[in-house]
Amino acid sequence: MKIAELDGRRITDLTSFHEQVSELLDFGPYHGRNFDALWDRLSRDVERPVRVRWLHASTSRAALGEAAFSTIVDIFRRAALEDRQHNAPDRLEFELVDP
Repeated sequence: MKIAELDGRRITDLTSFHEQVSELLDFGPYHGRNFDALWDRLSRDVERPVRVRWLHASTSRAALGEAAFSTIVDIFRRAALEDRQHNAPDRLEFELVDP
């Protein structure tokens, strides 16, 4: 299983979040860098199996603000839940990590 680790210390705003996640999960040049595009990529395009670990999540939460952070986390969790509900053998998994 591929493990992709977002470094929350490098996330200072939505732009830096989208840049990092796009690079880690190989979204390519056509990623729209918005929440709808994130959902589309996570639910359809990300090669599985993959575990996305968001390190230093509380640092990102402070930088992004609660509303944006919660929206992003919800998108990741919904994509992971969708895989589990469909009993996909190769799944997207997601976890928040604070050292």
